[in-house]
Amino acid sequence: MGRRRKGRPVHGWLVLDKPADMTSTEALGKVRRLFGAAKAGHAGTLDPMATGVLPIAFGEATKTVPYAMDATKVYRFSVRWGEARDTDDSEGAVTATSPVRPSREAIEEALPAFIGEIEQLPPIYSAIKVGGERSYDLARDGQAVELTPRPVRIDDMRLVEMTDADHAVFEVVSGKGAYMRALARDLAADLGTVGHLSVLRRLCVGPFTLDEAVTLGHLERLAEGPDLDGSLLPVDRPLVDIPAVSLTEAEAHRVRCGQPVGLMRRSDRSRLQDLMDNAMDPDRLVLVRQGTQPVALARLEGGELKPVRILNL
Repeated sequence: MGRRRKGRPVHGWLVLDKPADMTSTEALGKVRRLFGAAKAGHAGTLDPMATGVLPIAFGEATKTVPYAMDATKVYRFSVRWGEARDTDDSEGAVTATSPVRPSREAIEEALPAFIGEIEQLPPIYSAIKVGGERSYDLARDGQAVELTPRPVRIDDMRLVEMTDADHAVFEVVSGKGAYMRALARDLAADLGTVGHLSVLRRLCVGPFTLDEAVTLGHLERLAEGPDLDGSLLPVDRPLVDIPAVSLTEAEAHRVRCGQPVGLMRRSDRSRLQDLMDNAMDPDRLVLVRQGTQPVALARLEGGELKPVRILNL
């Protein structure tokens, strides 16, 4: 018999405005304790120095975490020119300096090379595993770390402002796995100088934005009353771009029991056609609903909806 999970059954998403000087794991643990939740996870790690959007999933919402992690992200960050650091951010030790300070024109000219599918060498102080060990653990132990470049997607990168000769602020729209620290480091190198990330704030993760984010202080105040769960967003919030089909109560019951539902009757043709039009990839999942209630993620195969992940709500 497995160990019984402690805590209450909480289901939904919370958008936390993560404070600086706290790891994402520490933030998750604090929020989970405030809710007394049995199960929770976050969608995309932020460095301790970083602030901003950290989506936290509770209960059945954890089954939709991969969709949030794969979503487009928006960041705003500052680059400090003239200093390279071993962590590629302000928390590391200075490893090189340069007197070169790029002009606005030089920066604007360099940016297009960093937009699109690019090869990026991750920072050695990262969570990437090397021989079963985290790269940052090896680096902290003084071991040589060799990482290989990997493809990442940068949808947009623009210069927001140059606050002084030593600093410039950028806004980036990126796909999964892109390191803003590496982007700052590589941009500086391309401009004939060195640099590191001095400030980082995440503005958006897919449908989760700062507009609906709450601080830890606000949650602590809510936890003193009955309104804490009112800060939660629906379980299916990350699934807004997934084709959806609505089932009858009887059909939804079959799906909840793990059984497929056939869509071969004449009355089903419009539902089936809509799914085929929207599910471009035959392996892509669709969202099954009963009314407004999400029931499961399912795969459309041969005119049948076969449940893949059941949402026990």
